[in-house]
Amino acid sequence: MPEEITRLPLPWRALWASDTRTVAGLISGTSLDGVDVIIARLQGSGRAMSMDVLGFVSIPYPDALRALLLRNSVAETSSVLALSQLNVRLAHTFANAIRAAAAVAGLAIADLDLIGSHGQTVHHVPVPTACAGQAVTSTLQIGDPSVLANLLGVPVVGDFRVADMALGGQGAPLVPYFDYVYFSDADETRGLLNLGGIGNVTILPAGTTGDATYAFDTGPANMIMDTLAQRLLGHPFDRDGATAAQGTGHPKILAELLEDDYFAQPPPKSTGRERYGAAYVAALIERAEARGITEPADLLATATLLTVDSVIRAYDQFIAPRHPLDVLIVSGGGARNGFLMRQLAARFAPVPVRTADHYGLDSDAKEALCFAVLAHETLNGVCTNLPSVTGAMKPTLLGKLCLPV
Repeated sequence: MPEEITRLPLPWRALWASDTRTVAGLISGTSLDGVDVIIARLQGSGRAMSMDVLGFVSIPYPDALRALLLRNSVAETSSVLALSQLNVRLAHTFANAIRAAAAVAGLAIADLDLIGSHGQTVHHVPVPTACAGQAVTSTLQIGDPSVLANLLGVPVVGDFRVADMALGGQGAPLVPYFDYVYFSDADETRGLLNLGGIGNVTILPAGTTGDATYAFDTGPANMIMDTLAQRLLGHPFDRDGATAAQGTGHPKILAELLEDDYFAQPPPKSTGRERYGAAYVAALIERAEARGITEPADLLATATLLTVDSVIRAYDQFIAPRHPLDVLIVSGGGARNGFLMRQLAARFAPVPVRTADHYGLDSDAKEALCFAVLAHETLNGVCTNLPSVTGAMKPTLLGKLCLPV
């Protein structure tokens, strides 16, 4: 055991002494709808890692908390006071969610060895932007990991993205390491499409190593559809895409939306609410009303087809010329949208489109499990950013380890 580890307080030395840990992984995504927490028993590292899922919960944010998060995810309406308060308030929310997940798993909090917390992204600046005379990139995930560690008495690895950005990377996406560990195959070239608030895709060429994996954000996904559903239907989302399925997408509006230069930008690239948030939705509604399109079903169909078309465009431009897919595997909330899935299946045919459930992994739980794995690998001393994905100069360890008293 390295000398630095032997100087740690006795309760925490075992974190490094074994590669077997019971880990809680949690994420609150760009949709800002709540917290997903998974409890898993992880053993080993890399492709040899075994993962035994013990429990999973998804807990919605209270309306007041979600509204405050939304206001403070937009530069025009955010405040340093609210962000400071939310940074701690969310840590309490995360702690309660982990307690609920542990109860589902039949465990006490004391049974957890480690927590991996992505936190809640409130701002992401992946392209160098001027700040006081110097251009820098930045990202901000709140829900302080040190507060969380001390609330539960469990070590936490959090704030995963900034180390990659320090090395010139975009700090996103980070899921591709997990995709490589869980889904890579000797014979199939697989695409892993996650449809959360933002869509992102990972490409795993047949027989790939981690270095050959590549990934990027394709553009907006549930973020636009959910905001429209909230404004037009009074519902948090369009369940199963049922309303969108009754509408008709507007080809001229779709063509105009796809002129957005993000879609033509080559990888590595990432995006978020800064680009595809409330202002984008308001502009979409205004654009539609100017053409006399006011039916919620037509607007939702147009937004859904924007997600589909942006994924297809990304595939045609940046993936198919290099690695035609044998299968597309979908996860995230979008995997539960029947209309969206049918559209993807029709556009990708004859390539099969499946959900992660087909491979033994709950589509809703994938990202939470990812951050359990990333925290576990940080303590294994494994670099989990993939420079081929993020554009970083070199691999690095991700996350900050926060130890309770």
